[in-house]
Amino acid sequence: MNHSTMTSMQRTLTTLGHQEPDRVPLFLLTTLHGAKELNLSIEDYFSRFENVVEGQLRLRQKYRGDCLYPFFYASIETEAWGGETLFLPDGPPLCGAPVIQNATDIDLLVSPSVPGSPSLTKVLKTIAALKDRVGDTVPIIGVALSPFSLPVMQMGFHAYLELLHEQPERFWRLMELNEAFAVRWANAQLAAGATAICYFDPLSSPTNIPRELYLRTGQQVAKRTIAQIKGPTATHMASGRGLSILPDLADTGTAVVGVSALEDLAELKKAAGQRVSLLGNLNGIEMRRWTPDQAQYQVKRAIAKGARGGGFILSDNHGEIPWQVSDDVLRAISDSVDQWGRYPLNWIEDWTETDPP
Repeated sequence: MNHSTMTSMQRTLTTLGHQEPDRVPLFLLTTLHGAKELNLSIEDYFSRFENVVEGQLRLRQKYRGDCLYPFFYASIETEAWGGETLFLPDGPPLCGAPVIQNATDIDLLVSPSVPGSPSLTKVLKTIAALKDRVGDTVPIIGVALSPFSLPVMQMGFHAYLELLHEQPERFWRLMELNEAFAVRWANAQLAAGATAICYFDPLSSPTNIPRELYLRTGQQVAKRTIAQIKGPTATHMASGRGLSILPDLADTGTAVVGVSALEDLAELKKAAGQRVSLLGNLNGIEMRRWTPDQAQYQVKRAIAKGARGGGFILSDNHGEIPWQVSDDVLRAISDSVDQWGRYPLNWIEDWTETDPP
């Protein structure tokens, strides 16, 4: 294949095959920035699927990223369970009151249907419309929260940890309900035109729970769920560490792991080997304060540590770039990938890590 003519899809598939494409793929996971492009409030922006379609297409054209990301916000899944979303003027929408007020509610809980949820239907329409526009030239990344992490929003973090440790029977019943929902939701997105599913699973990170507990719970859930998803998955810890469980994550059948800015990309790449590809790990929180020069340095650093031999997609470390990150910084990231991300990466031989500008 002539590298100079690679589409975003070809570039991504080449790197996922642990080969070097024409340049490092850039997944710029901008969600809220679409509202800025259309000069709308965040709540108004997400109120109509047409807005998100237009926002995603404009953002890709502006920053030359290699994927479309029709993710609305995390609590859209709890809306399907009867929950509410609280909109902020300058940040990601938040989850309202827990839908599970008491652990005994789990006994009567019913896993919701996807077509029965107006919110989820809106996401599916977004995916289908984007697919109509780009066909197979650009990866479209759907999102499903892991059945293991979703209860943090369904019932609150503290209540969920109590359930996990003290009421195993109810915990496993909730997992059964959530697994059924996650599989339906992920497969509906794939059927609508998504290329792959980002399986957000922050609770499984060793930042949050010990590995031994993950192996007994979150990993078992992931193995069952991912096996039923009819397309490739990328497991994302949403900023949480993952180095110490990277082989365990690979054992779930996931193809990609989203990695944290808290860990060294060279170590992650070595641990991943050929088993999984890496997605990351630009620090989205720090990104709000970067200058364009700092953005260029961070892009070069990530490429130098993670991009040799393919198996690496440059992205942020959380799975969503904060509202406060400026256009100048996002453009600098994109320009830097164009400048420094072209294979072969011969400049790395002369590059030494220094303090950022």
